[in-house]
Amino acid sequence: MITLDTALTLIRERIQPVGSETVALEDARRRRLALPLHARRTQPSFDASAMDGYAIRSADMTGESVSLSLSGESAAGHASTRRVGPGEAFRISTGAPMPDGADQVVIQENCTRMGDQIETSEPARPSANIRKAGIDFFEGDLLLEQGHRVTATALSLAASAGLIEIVVSRQPRIGLLSTGDELVAIGEDTGPDQIINSLAPGLGAQILDWGGQPEFLGIARDDPADVRKKLSASKGLDLLVTIGGASVGDHDHLRSVFADMGGQLVFEKIAIKPGKPTWFGQLGATHVLGLPGNPVSAMVMAQLCLKPAMDKLLGIEMPALFLDAPLSVDLPANGPRENMIRARFDRKTGCVAPLRNQDSSALSALAASNALIRRSANAGPAKAGESVDYLPLDHE
Repeated sequence: MITLDTALTLIRERIQPVGSETVALEDARRRRLALPLHARRTQPSFDASAMDGYAIRSADMTGESVSLSLSGESAAGHASTRRVGPGEAFRISTGAPMPDGADQVVIQENCTRMGDQIETSEPARPSANIRKAGIDFFEGDLLLEQGHRVTATALSLAASAGLIEIVVSRQPRIGLLSTGDELVAIGEDTGPDQIINSLAPGLGAQILDWGGQPEFLGIARDDPADVRKKLSASKGLDLLVTIGGASVGDHDHLRSVFADMGGQLVFEKIAIKPGKPTWFGQLGATHVLGLPGNPVSAMVMAQLCLKPAMDKLLGIEMPALFLDAPLSVDLPANGPRENMIRARFDRKTGCVAPLRNQDSSALSALAASNALIRRSANAGPAKAGESVDYLPLDHE
């Protein structure tokens, strides 16, 4: 068995980015930027009023009551072509361009209008209530780094920067292959010794969230011929994720058929709990990540191994997976394998605590957690208040 850190190094050493493509903004949501995003225009491109009121010359303001001639208007989308002269004021609306000659906006609540005159006692405050050109960004500014996930806000930012299309990483095609006679597809009736293939939709959703395109290859039955058929269908994928079937029982044929088909094994076990049977290899040009059959083990190892693998496919540098926080309760000593303990991080206290149910088949406990406490192999007891590493879970 190898450590988790060694496993991640081996996975990311062998995987290469899938390349990029140019897509229209409306097709870019949830994709990853393949290139940094730079502004093609300045935003705003002109000095604009931040309030409804009157554009005036600060030189006319004394702090005492003054009367100004209302002699023009600048509205959003309809800039004034006239210049504000001495003793003049222009009506102006929020977002409207500042007319030449004006360098201050007096809000309408601080003015009294009488026909074509306004009175105000505002002091001179140059640039008051004005949004300067480029207050958001200037042409050429770096707006988003390579690898940034294109969110709804990022799309609005790109549009305001004058972009109509952007360069994103190609969505890696990730195959999902479940294994075992005990599995039935969602919606089918289960026999007395069968369970629902619940991991496929969960992992598929994670793949979508992480920037990939899941392709479901079905369920490989406990028959070497069917396993071979399903593995053959992975040709052309960027990564194949298998679920279960990696044990040494009489009915587990996945690894033996993988080897018979010329598959090359990189590692076969990780010294971790849960998730020990996780393995990694290559079948032809397709990378293969084998996840355990236990639901919690598979979902935990997807967070720890599948996401970093997908990040590399998308050209994203290896992020720091773990944060640290103090414990709110004591923890006992750990055993000979690294342990990922389902836990809750309390945002109010900043502390993290383990859940009671740590069974590797209990999806309800994983759904109730928002963190995994990382305990090193053979770690001694940890007291409440002691800092520990934890992995934030992104399913909330």
